[in-house]
Amino acid sequence: MRATTREFTLTEAEIELLPSDSDVEFYAEHGWYLSKKLFSDEEVDQLETASERFYAGHVDRPLPHRPPRLAYWKPQDGPVQRHNDYIHYESSDIGAILRKPLLGAVAARLAGAAEIRVFQSTLIYKPPRPDEPSNIVPWHFDGDYWATSVSERMLTAFIPFHDCGEDMGTITMIDRSSRWQEANEENVTSMHFADRDRNDLESILERNARFNGTEVKKVPMIIPKGHASFHHSHTYHGSGENRSTVPRRAISLHLQDGENAYQEFRLRNGEKASYNHDFLVRRTPQGTPDYADPEFCPVMWRGTA
Repeated sequence: MRATTREFTLTEAEIELLPSDSDVEFYAEHGWYLSKKLFSDEEVDQLETASERFYAGHVDRPLPHRPPRLAYWKPQDGPVQRHNDYIHYESSDIGAILRKPLLGAVAARLAGAAEIRVFQSTLIYKPPRPDEPSNIVPWHFDGDYWATSVSERMLTAFIPFHDCGEDMGTITMIDRSSRWQEANEENVTSMHFADRDRNDLESILERNARFNGTEVKKVPMIIPKGHASFHHSHTYHGSGENRSTVPRRAISLHLQDGENAYQEFRLRNGEKASYNHDFLVRRTPQGTPDYADPEFCPVMWRGTA
């Protein structure tokens, strides 16, 4: 048996890897999901090999220009935590693996969407340096930076290139935080978490937990090689230092449902919010950024998962 659309196909074995109905219910309640094995060891090794080529300077398709808030590590930045946005665009090998229909179908099941597109991808390298401040990713939720998106169903897949546990500073979820009501909606910002005060972000998390009458429950994702964690765009998450002896390598793949589109949003200072796409993607007939631009936001899945 095969699940098929005009463009996308899953084998019977891949269908068995999709989230069950109870998995989808768990995701809706808790805001995160740990997948079954979606990538072969060979595919994961190819991701690591391609990432090393990229770090050595090999770029298949350079960005036409650099958006103002682009995260883009360069060798001269030194042994800090590396973030490189648009890796799905700049590396052909990485992009091909990330567009695997099975990954998109899993996201479609969790989001309840008929179509899943890439929204953004970031190549991450966390060096084994427990004392390196950049290794700490403070608590935040992705939707805070996506105010120009209309969708409330966006989600992120975190894909490590190896077994990833607490000692490596794995991604950690704040359980059920996707269901919280924000104590102060004015916290929305276009700024990346790396550009914000860590103590401020920590206090926002604690304040929102109190506002919702709950405690902060941290759940580290223990992710075997080939598996991925998924989290809702309103799930608070972060990560700690890498206490192991090897780098923590991963890709953070942000995903959007087919109904997502650009909307104008004003920040509390009156400034119009923007996202990196707004400086790169094509324009719609109405003149707004097109978040369905196939060059930067390719479709990963379309149909019934």
